[in-house]
Amino acid sequence: MTSEPEQQIGVGTPDAFQRLWTPHRMAYIQGENKPSGPESGDGCPFCVIPSKSDEDGLVVARGEKVYAVLNLYPYNGGHLMVVPYRHVADYTELDGPETAELADFTKRAMVALRAASGAHGFNIGMNQGADAGAGIAAHLHQHVVPRWGGDTNFMPVVGHTKVLPQLLGDTRAMLAGAWPAELPAV
Repeated sequence: MTSEPEQQIGVGTPDAFQRLWTPHRMAYIQGENKPSGPESGDGCPFCVIPSKSDEDGLVVARGEKVYAVLNLYPYNGGHLMVVPYRHVADYTELDGPETAELADFTKRAMVALRAASGAHGFNIGMNQGADAGAGIAAHLHQHVVPRWGGDTNFMPVVGHTKVLPQLLGDTRAMLAGAWPAELPAV
């Protein structure tokens, strides 16, 4: 007995592909929660997040000048960002203490991600300006994306879909628990 694919009327031409729908991505595509202007009062989510609880804001750790927060639209499980509290757009606008703590938190993020998830490598970087790909160009943020051998498969390449094995709240709790209070002396 062979099973025929279910006919779906009005959803396009039937083919052999199974589709995973990710309607939550439409909020990102349409720019939901993006600031309306360059000022911090213009709806900047990175200015709002610190006023929330760690759980509600998906904050992994807080420092004096910066905080670490999970990306709502992650490239990989554990994808987080290090964000200054101060609303600045360009890396050159950070003062010395902000620059130092941003670097320190990036190191701590790597330590926590290795401890919590066994990350093999990382993509770390900033997109400076909308033309460089910054989703929220008005507020500087550094991405820390954990990588594992073989983590690129057919899903993102062919299916334009990323499969994440864990809910963001669970990932936040795991990384917060692995966040080092201090870095090992070098």
